[in-house]
This record gives sequence, structure tokens and C-alpha cells, in this order.
Amino acid sequence: MMIKPTILVIEDEEAICNFITAILNSNGYQVIKTGTGKEGVSMAASYSPDVILLDLGLPDIDGVEILKSIRKWSKIPVVVVSARGHEREKVEALDLGADDYIVKPFGTSELLARIRTALRHSPQSMGGQIQGAEKTTVGELQVDYEKRSVSLAGKAVHLTPVEYKILALLSKNAGKVLTHDYIMKEVWGLYAGDSHTLRVNMANIRRKIEENPGAPKFILTEMGVGYRMVEEL
Repeated sequence: MMIKPTILVIEDEEAICNFITAILNSNGYQVIKTGTGKEGVSMAASYSPDVILLDLGLPDIDGVEILKSIRKWSKIPVVVVSARGHEREKVEALDLGADDYIVKPFGTSELLARIRTALRHSPQSMGGQIQGAEKTTVGELQVDYEKRSVSLAGKAVHLTPVEYKILALLSKNAGKVLTHDYIMKEVWGLYAGDSHTLRVNMANIRRKIEENPGAPKFILTEMGVGYRMVEEL
């Protein structure tokens, strides 16, 4: 018998919590829930869920502090579900270790898609497969990590070493939003520039892989936050 993935919902608004629970139950997920941050941290430790849905505006502890606490000891994917939609707050949550960020109100399809992505990055389901993967394929785009090559519809795409590093990083984390700072640190190390260099490289990558660079389908821009490569087309 297939074991249902367990989702921990930390949300104090009863109507929203019930709405999320109903969606998840009807789509084959097992749900555990709480309306307080303190109990949420305890349940995360006790149940080791596959994904945590975390509201930031909780009555006892701010969600940001809960995120910090969980990240001290666990890599369980955390999807922030919050009414706080400012770029600064999104960036802060992602930089602190959130895997994704959904702004209320949200649709059923979006919620389920974000959870599917989070599940693919959960420690329980990864088993080292992402790190050990030789290739990533999205539509007609293929990134071969062993050969350090990129092809589109079977034709080689010629990238600079930096462009390849950026594309490889995004493809290995397909479905996840990577902040500007995270990408820059991973690609340039302690490079202390602004995001202009990253934007220039991204524009060059898009010219080489996107049919319409102004309306990209492979690498999406999360305004003011960073970039996300789609998982499938």
C-alpha cells in the first residue's frame, strides 16, 4: 500500500486551515495541523512531515522565527503561505531557508503545484537523486552535468562558463525560487557585486535558450526576488 505524504499545516486562521486541509485530503495527502508556532515546531520534530506549510502571522511566535528554528536541525521543505506579499519579506523568508512562498489569496492548482515541487526536494524522497543526477531535461532543453553541456531540441547551446554555472544551478533546483544573493554566492563565491552582473548573464542565457527572451518559458523571473526554472513544459 502506498504511504501518503504527510503535510504539516501551521496556520491560525481556521477557515484557511480547513480550506487547505480539504484540498490536501482530497488529493491524497495526510494532514496534521496546528494554529500555534510552538506546537508547530514540536510537531515538525515529532512527525517529521514531508512538507511544512507555514503561515508567518501566528499568534504566539512569528513565522520567521519558526523557520529559523526548524532550519537549525531540519531540511524538511517549508512552503511559506502568507498575506505578507512584499518583496523584502519574500526574500527574507527564502534567504532563511524557505523553499517556496505563496501569497494569500491563492488558487488550488497553485498550492498543489508548489507542494509537488516541495515533495520532490524533501529529504525523504530525494535519496541523493538530485545531487547524483547526470542530466536534467525540461521540454526540449537538456543540461548534461557530466559533459557540462547544454542542448536545445538536440542542438548544442554554446554558453560561457559562468552562464553554464547559472543554468546548471537553476536546473538542479528546478521548481524552486533562488534569490539573487543565493545565485551570486553559489556562482561567484564571495564576489561582492550587485545583481547587475547576474541580470546581464541571465539576459544572455535567455537569448540562447528562449524562443522569446521577453516572455521566457524555461527560466521565470520572480520580481525583486530571484529566478526559478520550471520543472516541466
